[in-house]
Amino acid sequence: MSNGEETPGKTQNMPERLHVSTGLGIPRRSWKKWLGRGRSGFLYLDSFAHDPDLYKRWIMDGWMVMALDAWLWVIGLLTGLLFMHSLGLSCTLQSRSISGSLYKEGDVIIGGLFPVHLEVPEPDHTFTQRVQAGSCRGVELRSYRWLQAMIYTVEEINRDHTLLPNLTLGYLASDTCLSEGSTLSAALTLVTGQDETVSGEQCTEAPNVPVIIGDARSSASIVVADTLGVFGIPMISYFASCACLSDHKRYPTFLRTVPSDAFQAKAMARLLLQMEWSWVGVVCGDDVYGKVGLQLLLKELEGSGVCLDYIEIIPKSHALTRISRIVERIQSSKAQVVVTFAISPDMEVLLKEVVRQNLTDRQWIATEAWSTSNHYSGWSGISLSGTIGFALQRVDIQGLESYLTHLSPEVPPKEKIVQNVWEEVFGCTFGQKNQSGPPRPQCTGLEKIEEQGDTYFDVIYNVYKAVYAIAHAIQEMLNCQPGKGPFKNAACPEINPIRPEQLIKYLKAVKFTTPVGELIQFDNNGDPSASYDIINWHIGSEGKMEFVKVGKFDAANEPGQDFQLNLSKVIWGGTWSDKAPVSVCNERCPKGTRKAVQKGKPVCCYDCIPCTTGEISNASDSTECIKCPYHFWPNADRTVCVPMSVEFLSFQDNMGIILSLLSVAGAGLTGTVLVALFHHRDTPLVRANNSELSFLLLLSLKLCFLCALAFIGRPAHWSCMLRHTLFGISFVVCLACVLSKTVVVLAAFRATLPGSNMMRYFGPVQQRTAIFICTLVQVGICVLWLVLAPPLPTEIAGGELGARVVLLCAVGSFIGFSLVLGYIGLLAAVCFLLAFLARKLPDNFNEAKFITFSMLIFCAVWIVFVPAYVSSPGKYTVAVEVFAILASSYGLLLCIFAPKCYIILLRPERNTRKNMIGPKK
Repeated sequence: MSNGEETPGKTQNMPERLHVSTGLGIPRRSWKKWLGRGRSGFLYLDSFAHDPDLYKRWIMDGWMVMALDAWLWVIGLLTGLLFMHSLGLSCTLQSRSISGSLYKEGDVIIGGLFPVHLEVPEPDHTFTQRVQAGSCRGVELRSYRWLQAMIYTVEEINRDHTLLPNLTLGYLASDTCLSEGSTLSAALTLVTGQDETVSGEQCTEAPNVPVIIGDARSSASIVVADTLGVFGIPMISYFASCACLSDHKRYPTFLRTVPSDAFQAKAMARLLLQMEWSWVGVVCGDDVYGKVGLQLLLKELEGSGVCLDYIEIIPKSHALTRISRIVERIQSSKAQVVVTFAISPDMEVLLKEVVRQNLTDRQWIATEAWSTSNHYSGWSGISLSGTIGFALQRVDIQGLESYLTHLSPEVPPKEKIVQNVWEEVFGCTFGQKNQSGPPRPQCTGLEKIEEQGDTYFDVIYNVYKAVYAIAHAIQEMLNCQPGKGPFKNAACPEINPIRPEQLIKYLKAVKFTTPVGELIQFDNNGDPSASYDIINWHIGSEGKMEFVKVGKFDAANEPGQDFQLNLSKVIWGGTWSDKAPVSVCNERCPKGTRKAVQKGKPVCCYDCIPCTTGEISNASDSTECIKCPYHFWPNADRTVCVPMSVEFLSFQDNMGIILSLLSVAGAGLTGTVLVALFHHRDTPLVRANNSELSFLLLLSLKLCFLCALAFIGRPAHWSCMLRHTLFGISFVVCLACVLSKTVVVLAAFRATLPGSNMMRYFGPVQQRTAIFICTLVQVGICVLWLVLAPPLPTEIAGGELGARVVLLCAVGSFIGFSLVLGYIGLLAAVCFLLAFLARKLPDNFNEAKFITFSMLIFCAVWIVFVPAYVSSPGKYTVAVEVFAILASSYGLLLCIFAPKCYIILLRPERNTRKNMIGPKK
């Protein structure tokens, strides 16, 4: 080191600049930083030796392995360099452009990396043998146009008298052959110069190319940025959209004019959600672009309700069996929408197999990597018609279209790469060549390149912006006033030559308006503002594929206004009509049902289950049902809540009317019987059957009939308390009278025995006392019931009742209700037992047998009442109770008093004392 200090682990006496075998001049401070990364690289290797799983995780990303190989390669070169420097040897270039380059001299040379060819030759593992220009195969005409767009922009700036008026731009563009290795080799060639042998003095010069435009691929850009970023050499990519390149700490000198894939993934998710495509498939490339794009898409779709049926990865080997299997998986899936995240060469292999298998019922979603490629226009046909793609913003640049469609290998002459492209595009040859295949016609240079496909000016505009960004940054460097510069001691940047580490500072701060009127600037991560054109593939009148703009995504707008899609212009894939395809795992659940996820399947696969009782769903694909508010109930389809109908046993109901008539009729009939008996109260029949108890029994029966009316009508506090107490007391009075009658009959016949004097215990006073005591017990029970837990109005809604609110009188205390009924049942059982014992006593008109029949009916009615009362729903519960009251009342009235009325009214001749006590006939 210059200050003579020795630091462990660092090289001593390091020269101010080191020179590798490629002729690259590296400042000492960059060497320190780079060597630190080199040591960390070896530490990784040491970690791999102790932790094999760490190595497995490392090799999962191919670009990381490529970056590690690149570092080890450069470290080896530096080691050799140190040895050569100690021997005083000159520097020798060991790396050349793989497939040719285009060069134009200027004050500042802009480097360019373009994948003009798609297939790289077998790699050469020696440093002595160079790959000759033209050895790459498979021309990508679109990439060639990108290269020519850079040349056009450089020439346009040189013609501009306001931008860089006293400085001329030049270019050195190289073909990368779509390979990480060839891209890195080409990049090193750009920054080290073109002379194969460099003398000692020349080795101290700054790189010939202070800035590089490229590369197109994200994986290749990562490798180059990792390598050249250490030396402060800026890169401006026009097509590398991987979101990982937004890491400013790792890639401090990387900028780009293409938006990050994070925005494209967001736009894709918006499209899927807007079209309600919840069941889709994904196909991605086996590279950084595909893998990171897939991760971004999954992140955007998380929690959105969109599920992936499959994820297929296109292998870089392009094995036919694997490609065929991917197409078969796409064809067997229910997912009608296929989202892609892959570069154009990978998609071309897959889509050719799609066309071969005649798969025409899929909606393809294309990324900017292949959405505007004209490679597919000649053979895709209806298989890809309707494809929706996201393209970089298209801008028509005046003069550029004419320039690109009138390219010729003769202007300028002797450009080998141009001739190679021409030969492969038109299938001809320049000069005499040894050909292994069939002979080719001679190239004239007059072939029409515009016939090879329409140009979509999306990526071309990004190249255009990259060149202008460099020009404006250099202009700002030229405008720097001494003593006001951004560097140490307010120094201005060096111009001759331009230092890359100074240029990058101006590039990051550049802000200008392009000739087409767009404002260009980079954010803190070196990214531009995100904007995409949404295009749709249409088959034109001549059978060629046309790219029709149908929408736009602009991240600068507010959410809700950033995504625009004109559905009226869209031709859908698989249908070729204006009707969008349906891509769901299941048909949508109709209103009135909810989704239930199928066990072991994604949330997008579900069963449609009707909403449970009392719940609705008023939208399709509802995940849960909504419970109706109180006093509301679902309609028949369970799609809307409707007010419940209020229901109670009213006087307007048919059933209420019938029961009311029966009640009034029973009360009227009881009054008639009472009048008849009272009118004939002096007849033997009436006198013989204890007329006082008969009149009291008829009055209580009349009360029993009338208490039934208290059960009809809207429940109220007073009616609920009245109905049960009136019912309980009136029936006890009735049964007490019947019991007294029965006891009197038994006592009367026993009193006729010699020496018996039992009737003195069953006189009128005793009978009244017994009835009073029996009634008093029931009154006490009712009073306790009303005081402790009285019957109150209540309502029952929902459940088995459906859309009804039933108004009822709650019994309050079940024990109180049970005691009332139990006491009535006890009296009825005693009456029945005594009447049954007295049924055969000798007399022409023994009342005991009629009491037996009446008690039999009474007990039967109330025994049946209990299960009927419990099982009856709604207002029918009240109706059952009223019916039981009326039935038992009619049973007592008819069984006890009908025979008497028959004799009194129809057979008066039998109403004599003789007939009452005479023998039976």
